[in-house]
Amino acid sequence: MAKAEKKKLKFAFYWAASCGGCEIAVLDIDEKILDVVEIADIVFWPVALDIKYKDVEAMPDGFIDVCFFNGAIRTEEQEHMAKLLRKKAKVLVAFGACSHTGGVPGLANLADREEVFARAYLESPSTENPRRVVPKTSTRVPEGELRLPEFYDRVKTLDQTVEVDYYLPGCPPTPSLILKAVEAIAKGELPPKGSVLAPLKSVCDECPRNKTKPEKLSIPEVKRPYEVQLDPEKCFLVQGVICMGPATRGGCEARCINGNMPCTGCQGPCPNEVDQGAAMISALSSILGVEGEREAGYDPQKLVDKVVDPVGTFYMYTLPASVLGGRVKKK
Repeated sequence: MAKAEKKKLKFAFYWAASCGGCEIAVLDIDEKILDVVEIADIVFWPVALDIKYKDVEAMPDGFIDVCFFNGAIRTEEQEHMAKLLRKKAKVLVAFGACSHTGGVPGLANLADREEVFARAYLESPSTENPRRVVPKTSTRVPEGELRLPEFYDRVKTLDQTVEVDYYLPGCPPTPSLILKAVEAIAKGELPPKGSVLAPLKSVCDECPRNKTKPEKLSIPEVKRPYEVQLDPEKCFLVQGVICMGPATRGGCEARCINGNMPCTGCQGPCPNEVDQGAAMISALSSILGVEGEREAGYDPQKLVDKVVDPVGTFYMYTLPASVLGGRVKKK
């Protein structure tokens, strides 16, 4: 008697407020994509397949086994799709930094919608807009009414909108993390819900330069990467360059560091850390100018002022998910 063929899983992919790198990351697993196709049918992937929203709406609830949702929530349409796919999927994965912690789009929380539109459509040097037209949710044209989704004041993470089952971090997630997640899904070996599908260690723990740190580390001067000839063998912090490795979850194989650039924190906070930026600021404060304190003329404010973009440095990927959340606008 012929062995019954194992039923394929149903996967879905969706792209909200993000750059699209997570979509490419799916293809970065190269020939292993054939292994994925062997175990799963992709039933929704707007960037690659001609499937309409109405087709998803017609699916029974729970029809999709796993939905990989990348991108933050910036618009009414994205919120609608997050809620729809939550209903249609048994398992919802926040795929990549933008859905996990807000990502680079989350830096827009330093402004509100009015300020974002003013900069994009009225004030930028290359803009010519004499009628001062900005996007509206509805406008009349001879052919009828045109409608755009509402653009929200704030960028939200996926789990600030719907319940999320798992998080796959990174900007974008590395092929190895993607494959391990798919393998765990295929084998039914996923960890408890709410888990981040990445190792329980920091980038520092997997960094090949970690061994170059002295026992007592101090940074007498803060430098930006372009201001110094970076030694490819030496810890960035030893060289006075801020590296987010101590406050960032590992699993990325220290790829940026291996390319001789400091970690910027895309994997999100280390396990048990509430706020990645605060954790890094705390770590930095314990080593910044320690030796210089014994020297005449030491000025801690001058060191702090060398951090030109504090929010972009410490919260590049996590502002919406942080304790801060963004700028509070004074009334």
